[in-house]
Amino acid sequence: MTSRQLFHIRETLIFLALVSINVALLTVFIFYPLGKGIELSLYQWDFISPVQTFVGAKNYVRMWSDRTFWQVMQNTFVYTFFSVVCTILCAFGLALLLSLPLRGRNFVRGLVFLPTLLSGAAIALVFNYILDGRYGLLQNFLSMVGLKSPEWYTNPQWAMVSIILTVVWKQSGYGAVILIAGMQNIDHTLYEAASIDGAGRWGKLWDVTIPSLAPMLLFVTVTGILGAFQSFEIIRVMTNGGPINATNILVYNLYERGFVAFEAGPAGVLTVVIFVIMLAVTLLQLKIGEKAHAL
Repeated sequence: MTSRQLFHIRETLIFLALVSINVALLTVFIFYPLGKGIELSLYQWDFISPVQTFVGAKNYVRMWSDRTFWQVMQNTFVYTFFSVVCTILCAFGLALLLSLPLRGRNFVRGLVFLPTLLSGAAIALVFNYILDGRYGLLQNFLSMVGLKSPEWYTNPQWAMVSIILTVVWKQSGYGAVILIAGMQNIDHTLYEAASIDGAGRWGKLWDVTIPSLAPMLLFVTVTGILGAFQSFEIIRVMTNGGPINATNILVYNLYERGFVAFEAGPAGVLTVVIFVIMLAVTLLQLKIGEKAHAL
């Protein structure tokens, strides 16, 4: 056997070893749980009894006619839309501000990114204290000018707003850092050409900055959507899905049905629904990315 053949064999073995590790991790943490969720969606089981009753598609039919399920779906899309849009707007504004040649901007960038590193549960506890309608920090400030804080946790509309505000505060720094990195890679000759054409600040923003940041904006949008569909700890700590299911979204509803009500079948159905939605978002991202690359 020649040295060239030995080299190819060694490279092949290294490749298989590395791939097998990734395949094993994906199987244990993604493929097996997903397959188990699909299997459980076809059974009636309470996680305790040794007997699992096969019911086929009945769990899907039952979920389809469940009002709570549709309310949860509506909550999920409302929460996802407003949290992602507000996060991107805040991140973009921060990125523009922190791209200016200001003194101490690197320190401020670190502070802005810091909430991303903190636990969602810890942030939720802090916002619980801030937004408490009777003894919260916001109420103390508002009372100084004769105003009263909204009932954040007992009013269904304000409860969702409180969750969105918390998520936006936590995630905006991450998006800002991504967009700042994108702004630093924009070719400055584009701005010079826009100036020659008579473009002002707004013209440069719309014609140069935003188009150049399109890949970053797409990335932040998709990761924000996927993250929103998996939100749990902030809702668990702040509202427990209430009041009257006003902040109950898919992942939290899965937790309630699976680990509170011990309904394996409906929990499995929700697993499938979440997977299908996230798969659709990922495929849409790839499609948009391919079109953008082609242009």
